[in-house]
Amino acid sequence: QFQLVESGGGSVHPGGSLKLSCKASGFTLDYYAIGWFRQVPGKEREKILCINSYGGMTEWSDSVKGRFTGSKDDDKTTVWLQMNNLKPEDTALYYCATDWGSSCPGLKDDYRGQGTQVTVSS
Repeated sequence: QFQLVESGGGSVHPGGSLKLSCKASGFTLDYYAIGWFRQVPGKEREKILCINSYGGMTEWSDSVKGRFTGSKDDDKTTVWLQMNNLKPEDTALYYCATDWGSSCPGLKDDYRGQGTQVTVSS
């Protein structure tokens, strides 16, 4: 069974850091790009960044540039989202997704995990 499972969310103070993971089971990420997205109830889903099949990163969101970084493990089953200098407006449900393509441009969240909640507050 193919699954994407996110973990690493939690509650932090502004300025804090979290590192989220997105682990693939039932398949490896050798050939697939993975996008990180976030969702706040009542708001449109936001695309954050993407890791292509080669491990290259594409930043989608200006609001996280310089603060969030994506990477992929050498084992090709886990993608990471390092989030630094977190702000209250970063509070959201974060999830990873793929559309089974290898590149990032136009990547859709066709197949996604359940997500992990990140809450930033003082």
